Amino acid sequence: MALLVIASCQLMVVLDITIVNIALPDIQRSLGFSTTSLSWVVNAYTLTFGGLLLLGGRVGDILGRRRVFVFGVLLFALASLLGGLSQNDWQLLAARALQGVGGAIASPTSLALISTTFAEGPARNRAFGVFAAVSAGGGAIGLLAGGMLVEWLNWRWVLFVNVPIGLLIALATPRWIRESERHAGHFDLLGALTSTAGMVLLVYGFIRAAQDGWRDALTLGAFGAAVVILVTFVLIERRSPQPITPLHMFADRNRAGTYGMMLSLAAAIFGMFFFLTLFVQNVLDFSPLQAGLAFLPVSAVIAVGAGLASQLLPRYGPKPFMVLGALLAAVGLAWLTLTDIHSTYAGSILGPMLVFSLGMGMEFVSLTLMALSDVAAHETGAASGLLNATQQVGGSLGLSILVTMFGTASNNEAERQIPAFLAQATPVERLRFERTGQLPPPWADEILTSGVSAAFITAAIFTAVAAVIALLVIQVRPSDLERLQGGGIPGV
Repeated sequence: MALLVIASCQLMVVLDITIVNIALPDIQRSLGFSTTSLSWVVNAYTLTFGGLLLLGGRVGDILGRRRVFVFGVLLFALASLLGGLSQNDWQLLAARALQGVGGAIASPTSLALISTTFAEGPARNRAFGVFAAVSAGGGAIGLLAGGMLVEWLNWRWVLFVNVPIGLLIALATPRWIRESERHAGHFDLLGALTSTAGMVLLVYGFIRAAQDGWRDALTLGAFGAAVVILVTFVLIERRSPQPITPLHMFADRNRAGTYGMMLSLAAAIFGMFFFLTLFVQNVLDFSPLQAGLAFLPVSAVIAVGAGLASQLLPRYGPKPFMVLGALLAAVGLAWLTLTDIHSTYAGSILGPMLVFSLGMGMEFVSLTLMALSDVAAHETGAASGLLNATQQVGGSLGLSILVTMFGTASNNEAERQIPAFLAQATPVERLRFERTGQLPPPWADEILTSGVSAAFITAAIFTAVAAVIALLVIQVRPSDLERLQGGGIPGV
């Protein structure tokens, strides 16, 4: 029951990233977002989530993980309610940011609660396997749930659904989970604020570059300010007696490599869900429910990959699965670059999506085990928060880079498609285009598909970088294999 409560929270937090993805076309029509600005519906959540995860893990260490866990879940539920009631774009983005704060408090404490709830050995290994599978597969489950809610109700219910789930988790937690030991310390608020502000400006710079070009003054200003603030963040962390980001964790070769891999892979998985959702609904004309069902195999194959890795890790260690998983993800994304307006789901989408999912299932278990190896008990929350932070920040930053590539390729394709459209358009079609600026199919589909293909090329490069890191940086010692075979996660 304790694992069910913890996994349910993680599922709710991870699921929220993609359950909203399936509703993006409806949100765009309802609240008037452009295609590039639409990514802020995802990024407003993931940036606050990723930026404050480190603080959330630290708060759990100091104040007690169970009470902090409950507070984070309730704040997440409240923000979901406000988001569902939004009447314009800024209200939705503010609610999504507040959701990220709640998730940042609940998620790292949920992972740390596993180490305090389950005894070291097979039970804890299985619990980490379930947690990793939920973290990886929650995205696909979110797309299915979002498809059903949008199809049968409306887009607001992808947010409203979190309210009863959050309340149930908050009520069940005191019954099934014991409070953890509290550790003395203080909160590194300045570190949390500078890290979050720096990443927000960096992402804003990439998204603005997609809309207004790389020479735009605000684009350059955002990048410059981001560099200054992020350098300030590193200086603060180096001088802080109790930093939000314990920089000494990066001194461990394997852990540093793991964080680098998570940054790259998160960018790929965020981009895959974001752009494939737009493609299947706008080009293949899938309904929200059909789009959700289309992604259902992703969850099953991720679970297969996670289960396979969990069973074989004690024998072979995590490195082979880290390398193979990244390579499979790269192959899947490279395969997706071949899609065009004549593609079909069964012929062009399903195969590469399954290859990608198998690789990601292997990765999440391996990365989780490696990141939490040899971590002192009082820093478990910080270590788990840092892993989740790299996932969310990598996803946000990566998605913004992919959106920039999408925007550049789409604009280039539009320069070719607009003259072709005007050459054969009727007077009514020309008038509609002058009024809305939107091309009808198949010209609009060509533009979208060109942008999506460019984004997938970049995402494949990200996963290839992760494979290189796994091959050249990660080192598994014989003593590590002995501890895995003994059933324990070293140092946790």
